[in-house]
This record gives sequence, structure tokens and C-alpha cells, in this order.
Amino acid sequence: MFLVLPARAAQVNVAVAANFTDAAREIAAAFGKASGHEAVLSFGSSAQLLAQIGQGAPFQVFLSADEERPAKAIADGLAIADSRFTYAVGKLVLWSRDPARVEGAETLKAGAYDRLAIANPAAAPYGVAAIETLTALGIQEAAKGKIVMGNSIAQAFQFIDTANAELGFVALSQVVNRSDGSRWLVDQTLYRPIRQDAVLLKTGAESDAAKAFLAFLKGPEAKAVIARYGYVDRPD
Repeated sequence: MFLVLPARAAQVNVAVAANFTDAAREIAAAFGKASGHEAVLSFGSSAQLLAQIGQGAPFQVFLSADEERPAKAIADGLAIADSRFTYAVGKLVLWSRDPARVEGAETLKAGAYDRLAIANPAAAPYGVAAIETLTALGIQEAAKGKIVMGNSIAQAFQFIDTANAELGFVALSQVVNRSDGSRWLVDQTLYRPIRQDAVLLKTGAESDAAKAFLAFLKGPEAKAVIARYGYVDRPD
């Protein structure tokens, strides 16, 4: 028995910010069923992915965790200017595997912890949001010596999940399906909106599969997945 695919079925290589891993996998699977194209996903911090794109990595689409890096890709001549759009707005969570650990901002203010995991703010927008939150709460200096930094939000999550840090800042999408532990959905007035932009790279300018993937990302099926992982279309 032979599998019959659309005549123009093709592959699109997508660079995806680490916080969007689970949602992207679901969207890629749905896209494949709907289009016959295959979306091959590569994950990392937004900074790492942009560096790889600049070095000639064979991506056609870039899903960043911020606005700045897709804009930089356009400015650097690596992406198509009018293709950029916000596909999700992320939310920051303080999370611990200990069900009694996190009780809101007071947990941070009390300082009764040894290690606080965050993503590297130089590489990951969720790390920037974490620092902004600590600063807004007036405890950045007090927390500085306790911070353990992951290269990406995925590594920051691993530090907490493996108990190498008692608590830390992660993306809501990473724990939205977890029933264990304790969490505080950080007040969004404490950090700038985490607008996550997508862009078509110039390497995908002639790719029907790349264009179809971005169109699918804007559609109702992908939006339903995005909402289920705790993202919103715009800041509250």
C-alpha cells in the first residue's frame, strides 16, 4: 500500500523558541494532516536561533519569543519585512515542584530559598521578564546571589523539575498541563508584554510549505492550540 500525498507536498524547517515547544509540536502535526507538508522543528533560545540563522542554518521560518529578534532578522536582510506578525503573547509563572512552596509574590520577598532558576536574559525574553519582575518587586539585589541561569527557558524549567532549584520563572505554557507543585501567575503589570513574533526568512521566500505553515499558524486550528497552552493574542 502506498501513501499518496499532495503533488506539491514539501518540507519546511522551522526555528522555534523553546517556550513554544509543546504547542509547536501539536501545530506541526495538525499542519501536516491538513496540508501534506512536513514541518521540521528545531528548538532553542531566541538568541541562539537568530545566531544560527545568521550563520546560514537552513531554516525557512522563525518563531521567536520576542519582537526584537524577528525585527533584527529583517534589518539584517535575513527575513521578509511584511511577513512579521505576533502569533502569541506569553505569560510568566513562578513555579516550584514543592506544592507548599509558592504563595505569590510574598514567596520571593521572603527570600526563603537557595536557588531561583531563570532563563538567561541575554538570550531569552522570559529571562528579561523575570528580571523585570524582580526589579518591580524591589528584590533584584537580594535575589542576585541565588539566581541559577539556564541557556533557555527550557533549561530553566529543567533546573526546577529536577530539583536543582527550589523554584523559578518559567513560561505558563510549560506548566499549564502540570497538576503538581505550586505556582504564581505573575501579575502582567510587573513585566513588559512578551510578544512572540513569527517571520518568513528569505530562505523560505519561494517555499510554498513555509508560506502555508505561517498561514496555518494564523488560522483557527493553530490559535486554539496556542490558547490551550496559556498564550493570548494580546496583553491583558
